[in-house]
Amino acid sequence: MVVGVDKSTGTAPSKEEQPATSPLAAFRYRTFTIVWIATVVSNIGTWMYGAAAGWLMTSLTRDALVVSLVQVASNAPLFLFALVAGVLSDTMDKRRLLIVGESVTTILSAVFAAMVWLNLVTPTSLLWFIFLISLAGALTSPAWQAVVPSLVPKKVLSSAISANSAGFNISRAIGPALAGATIGPFGIAMPFVINAVSNLGVIGALVGWRPKAEASTLAPERFTSAIGIGLRYAANNPGLRRTFARTIAFFTFASAYWALLPLVARTRISGGAEIYGILLGAIGLGAVGGALLMPHWKMRIGSDRLVAIASAGTAVALVLFGVAREPFLALIASIVAGVSWIAGVATLNVSAQEALPNWVRGRGLAMYITVMFGSMTIGSAIWGQLASITSLSWAHFAAAAGIVLAIPLTWRWKLPTDGALDLTPSMQWPAPVISHAIAGSDGPVLVTVEYHIADESKRHPFLTALIQLRQERLRDGAYAWGVFEDTAQQGCFLETFFVSSWTEHLRQHDRDTNYDVVLQLQMYPLLREEPTITHLIASDYNA
Repeated sequence: MVVGVDKSTGTAPSKEEQPATSPLAAFRYRTFTIVWIATVVSNIGTWMYGAAAGWLMTSLTRDALVVSLVQVASNAPLFLFALVAGVLSDTMDKRRLLIVGESVTTILSAVFAAMVWLNLVTPTSLLWFIFLISLAGALTSPAWQAVVPSLVPKKVLSSAISANSAGFNISRAIGPALAGATIGPFGIAMPFVINAVSNLGVIGALVGWRPKAEASTLAPERFTSAIGIGLRYAANNPGLRRTFARTIAFFTFASAYWALLPLVARTRISGGAEIYGILLGAIGLGAVGGALLMPHWKMRIGSDRLVAIASAGTAVALVLFGVAREPFLALIASIVAGVSWIAGVATLNVSAQEALPNWVRGRGLAMYITVMFGSMTIGSAIWGQLASITSLSWAHFAAAAGIVLAIPLTWRWKLPTDGALDLTPSMQWPAPVISHAIAGSDGPVLVTVEYHIADESKRHPFLTALIQLRQERLRDGAYAWGVFEDTAQQGCFLETFFVSSWTEHLRQHDRDTNYDVVLQLQMYPLLREEPTITHLIASDYNA
């Protein structure tokens, strides 16, 4: 697991408000530091387990497709269940969800370790346990990422995400090497035993953490409704959609060396478990070095260029893996891959975080995780099958060509940048005027907003601004949006949208951000008078 998981004019923050760029800035906050240390220890065990699982599969079979299924089984739960996990993150107490999820992971890991110890594991049971353990992790992954803003102030969010990535890759550097070192003298079961024990620290850190409660007078969102609203939000968030496109272009091809590395170590360079662990550790070391340098790189060249450079670096690593016959060249490829990986992963993660307000952060990050691990799952299967049909070298070369080609094809999709949007709640929507008691479940609700433009010259800019407002309404939970012009009054327009219930409409008031207010205020100079807002609720007759 990885912990990642004021009024504004809508413009970039001032110099005093700029996000901290130091990768160590987040460690000024005690709770973050405690949780970070606990997750690093836990992730060392996780990486020991992952390295040992890949190596154990090559001991059971040499079929490239079956070996690549280790990555498929590991990534598929995040692809299949991340959205469900995101809804749980947004609708449940995140701390309790994490404690339960990590406890289940510990139990499953302990049972699996016992089976390995007793030599009861087959390729099929190995894949099933990898899937189940990954499923437990998948259900907590959005929550881990969504709690990061609760651990640190927004000004050091980028630093916290980079620190989490660095911690993840420190564990990646130590874990696989430690797995290789323990398999020889203690047997293949030892890494699995250590993994089960290492998770206890993170459970203790979560039990001791007391986050500030978020006050809300509204009932929790319903599960099915929360899923639909989350999907509608993503569909109407251009920044998040652009991040998804760049994520697919990166991870589909970068998955190749993860899926095929056990076979490269065993069959191409004729190494043992120690060599495989060292190669995985080198990827982690490269990522740690990249994480320390990344804030500086990102400030100088920006997010879009950094992801492009990460893609080019991944292509170089794939080519080196494809031609490697000696451990030294594979070691160089691993370091290049690690630096490129952290540059791509951390930048895309921050971009997803920057595109999301708090109320939908869990679901939004879940969709990002779905896209990321869906790309890796599909990619791993493709490159494993291609290696079976052709060779390991050609599979690496094809992935390298693909990721290079993806750079110009996705360049037009620009990533959200740090601090560009103020997505904190504006709290400027006045409470609706009501003449009688309304139950929260009553609905649907029809909201109408009547506008009168100043003159005919304002028609085009007004309608252009209204289209932007449409995306805001749909992001915040509305459906069936429309705009109509009065046939009797020139320049009189009626905006309409439906919300599923009265409670959901009240949520819209809480979801309106400072950035949304800027969009709304842009329309006021185009109008002759203040808009008139009307709330209509379905009558019993309609039911």
